[in-house]
Amino acid sequence: MKKVIILLFVSFIFSLNMSIAQDIILPKHSDLNGVTLQDALQNRHTARDFAATELTEQQLSDLLWCANGENRKDGKRTAPSARNCQEIDIYVFMKKGVYFYNPTNHTLELKIGDDKRASVAMQPFMAEAPVILLFVANYDKMEGMNNEGKFFYGATDGGFVSQNVYLYCAAANLNTVVLGSIHRDKLKDMLQFNGKAILGQPVGYPKNK
Repeated sequence: MKKVIILLFVSFIFSLNMSIAQDIILPKHSDLNGVTLQDALQNRHTARDFAATELTEQQLSDLLWCANGENRKDGKRTAPSARNCQEIDIYVFMKKGVYFYNPTNHTLELKIGDDKRASVAMQPFMAEAPVILLFVANYDKMEGMNNEGKFFYGATDGGFVSQNVYLYCAAANLNTVVLGSIHRDKLKDMLQFNGKAILGQPVGYPKNK
């Protein structure tokens, strides 16, 4: 009887650990099925409706690599940055938690194991998206710049990353919209970064699919 109880307890602990959010090792990004730049530009659009269907890990991989992943052996990125500061950090908000995207390892590092999507933006519809990206200008990476430079280049470089997301979504038939009305102070307190939250950008399937 004791052995049965112990086995049941071990099984319970194992299943509990499997359900707890943890770091995610993303698969290698794909070639997006040969979609051309012209196709992506032609189909680029803004949409504010999102189905609850979660994205696959492959879609997350492609999305984040397109947004600001490493595309060269020297560590440079798919999005440009002033002085190659690479200061735009991406936080990924999903139902299972909040993650930090590490482009070098192409992984999602768990920061908070709770659903915090409703904490990002002021628009209620945003929390319906399965993924919300938060672009943060990390001032620790912008050495030698004054406050005006940090504000200007952080905003500019955040825009480059956001446009990459738009083009990926156009290529992958996903909806997205960039939003400036976000809870900047609340997000800074939550994530404890030294910098400025620039934009939020939800991503998901259209509601009618």
